[in-house]
Amino acid sequence: MGLVESPVHTSSEGTFHVKNIVSHGKITASADAAGLVSHAGALLLLHTLRLTGLDTALSTGLQRWRPSRAVHDPGKIVADLAITLALGGDCLADIALLRAQPELFGPVASDPTVSRLITQLAHDETKAVKAIRAAHAAARERAWTLAGPAAPGANGELIPIDLDATIVIAHSDKEKAAPTWKKTFGHHPMTAFADHGATGTGEALALNLRPGNAGSNTADDHITATRHALTQLPKHLRRQVLIRTDSGGGTHEFLSWLTKPGRRLSYSIGFTLTPDIQQAILRLPDSAYTRAYDADGQLRPGAWVAEITGMLDLTGWPTAMRVIIRKERPHPGAQLRFTDLDGHRFTCFVTNTKHGQLAELELRHRRRARAEDRIRCAKDTGLRNLPLHGAAHNQIWAELVALACDLLAWMQLLALHGTDARHYEPKRLRLRLFAVAGRLVRGGRRRHLRLARRWPWAHQIISALDRLLALPAPT
Repeated sequence: MGLVESPVHTSSEGTFHVKNIVSHGKITASADAAGLVSHAGALLLLHTLRLTGLDTALSTGLQRWRPSRAVHDPGKIVADLAITLALGGDCLADIALLRAQPELFGPVASDPTVSRLITQLAHDETKAVKAIRAAHAAARERAWTLAGPAAPGANGELIPIDLDATIVIAHSDKEKAAPTWKKTFGHHPMTAFADHGATGTGEALALNLRPGNAGSNTADDHITATRHALTQLPKHLRRQVLIRTDSGGGTHEFLSWLTKPGRRLSYSIGFTLTPDIQQAILRLPDSAYTRAYDADGQLRPGAWVAEITGMLDLTGWPTAMRVIIRKERPHPGAQLRFTDLDGHRFTCFVTNTKHGQLAELELRHRRRARAEDRIRCAKDTGLRNLPLHGAAHNQIWAELVALACDLLAWMQLLALHGTDARHYEPKRLRLRLFAVAGRLVRGGRRRHLRLARRWPWAHQIISALDRLLALPAPT
């Protein structure tokens, strides 16, 4: 059956036929095909895993948790779980997707074996998390080396690290789940992401679980997340960093820690509009303002920036701290707050950067909102729901999520640089690049993956694979 014409319709413009799309007939199915591979585009992730050395690093770091006579390597199990999450899985059992295709993914552990390993790692949480993060950091350094001038910080510019907290809803009474400030129930992890800037996405440097009732401006949690984030960077880049947060990070304790002598970190931190700042704004002449920039770096109508550092008593705050405000006309329909003055909305941030136009510094600070994009992508890669009961188990899960996020980011950095797919978020990567079907053929002692001919993005996948295959393998 094909297209079937409907009855003739008549209008003032003449007589015409309307074609309706109907079924092409009943399609039957059988599970008896051989050599077919689902999610064939996951080969991109497998090559990224190999090129960055993450597979070897995990195998070495987790060797102590391998029982004698064990068939499956703990490092391989963790790597398989990370790939599962990158492909869209959201629980341990989803590793069955890989197990069903040993021709592509190799031998994959059973569900009980996977569950036992996660339990073993959770019982020794501190050492297990340390081992996974060490392997993660080593693979990151290798990925950035392979990326060359496209890697973060390669041009000598600061590497933005964005800190932000997010709420993860719990639908059962899991350990450390608690009521949140949004009147929900769950966890409130603190996250840290390295921003790739306008040319790319970003990487997960820290996903630290906290109870749902943890505060948004807890200095200790900001410091811990920053410590973990810095240890994820190559050592020679750890002082080439810009720490960005919202006003939750604008505390004496956190700013004092960032500016401790010898630490040499740059920062751009949101700041609360205190009464002193509001009074300074009222005294500020119009001539002190300069035009602000929009997201593209162009002058934005109805938005201005100014510096009020010299108008404030900053005793007790770090030296060299600058206070910069932004004034703008709220968009139509926006509800003004009690801190808004003269019908304008004001925001404030502090920085220790000495040079640069105020508009550029303010635009740089606003780009910390990209952390919300990274959090959304992490939630699409396993963070939306913590599937286990124990807090230690779920912290191991968070480490798996971070590995999955970075496998995606490194694959895009190494294989898709300079293409539109460099900006794809996980859902689009899965739909266009990973979900393609293929057929494995063998010949001359080699295996060859043939992708579906009519897949619209097949050539993009092949080009990305060629890029990865052209990179030197780890020694």
